[in-house]
Amino acid sequence: MKKNIHPAYNVIDVKMTNGETIQIRSTLNRPEGMQLDIDPLTHPAWTGGNQRLLDTGGRVSRFKEKFKGFGF
Repeated sequence: MKKNIHPAYNVIDVKMTNGETIQIRSTLNRPEGMQLDIDPLTHPAWTGGNQRLLDTGGRVSRFKEKFKGFGF
């Protein structure tokens, strides 16, 4: 690995949306740390929230009808 080309890796404060502050290691070089806009404890992207597959406009059924002779 080449020397002196990598950013500094230090401890920063991260302020959560509920006001709680945690410390993590990061390459972010700001003394005030970071403020989160989206809470990772409740957001569906991180918690595996409800996911639904909607067949809007019948696209899947139109595909199946169009190609039913091909064995799809």
